[in-house]
Amino acid sequence: MVEKRNIRKCTGKEISDFLEQQGEKAFRTKQIWQWLWQRGVTRFEDMTNLSKNTRELLDKYFVIKTIALTHIQKSNDGTTKLGFTLDDGQLIESVLIPSRDKATACVSSQAGCKLKCSFCATGGLGFTRDLQPEEIFDQVVAVKKMAEERGLIFSNIVFMGMGEPLLNYDNVMEAIQKITSEEGLAMSPYRITLSTSGIPEGIKRLADDQVRFNLAISLHSAINSTRNQIMPINKAYPLPQLAEAIKYFVEKTGTRPTFEYLLLKGINDSLEAAKALASFCRQFPVKINIIEYNQVEGAKYQHSPAENRDSFIRFLESKNIVVNLRHSKGKDIDAACGQLANKNQ
Repeated sequence: MVEKRNIRKCTGKEISDFLEQQGEKAFRTKQIWQWLWQRGVTRFEDMTNLSKNTRELLDKYFVIKTIALTHIQKSNDGTTKLGFTLDDGQLIESVLIPSRDKATACVSSQAGCKLKCSFCATGGLGFTRDLQPEEIFDQVVAVKKMAEERGLIFSNIVFMGMGEPLLNYDNVMEAIQKITSEEGLAMSPYRITLSTSGIPEGIKRLADDQVRFNLAISLHSAINSTRNQIMPINKAYPLPQLAEAIKYFVEKTGTRPTFEYLLLKGINDSLEAAKALASFCRQFPVKINIIEYNQVEGAKYQHSPAENRDSFIRFLESKNIVVNLRHSKGKDIDAACGQLANKNQ
């Protein structure tokens, strides 16, 4: 019995070589590639511009492994959490975030996470494994399909789901390549944002690779002792090390990253914290997204009062820093920032 290969793990050349060995025309490779990476089909029989013999040949030697959508939960604001079961039984989540007539996909890069950020539910799951490029790609396809079924324009992708993208660098980059390729989803890289907790080596590697997508950095404090408390990774990569990597990225790419700053009552919402953040931002051109805290079960933090938030933002703006207040969606279904934890699967 033939041991079937996952065709989505094959390169175009491998598919072409196989077809030639079987007496098929090599141009079929492009057709197969389009079915796999443009249309996202999951069955060879759906590749309708291939002959019946070619489809049967592919089915004999290959499988199309995909993630399975096993849970859907819709928020009152239209935000929808999608739960997926992977081929090995692991669970991950993605989110469809609507905004007027458009939709953004928030996708995961790992099953679980190693970093244990204290405000984030995913960190409490522990880490299982990296996601493969096709598992990342499939999340995008699933959210895109759902958006289009609702009459929404699929406009953006944010790597802000489960996991740290820069700790799964190669697979994330391959997924983005397929998403942006003309032979894939042909999505503009400028509509993609990768969010990292701040891995200096990874940020520098992005710069060296001259990536064209947007970079966001989960900062949450510009005071080392406070950031240590919120994000244990800061103990390994303290702020001066992170700043050096950001400078390198800005110089090499000429692009302006975004800092994400989650306001936590009595932790990082003081005038002292705002001054430290403004000082840190003087080193490079950046913009800041202020995020309101979303309650996570078992976490010790509280939502920062509106007066603290507004004073914090006013101070930053007085220093000519570009600041946006980001309102999280999907709180009622645990789909907002920091809430993904496979609770409903």
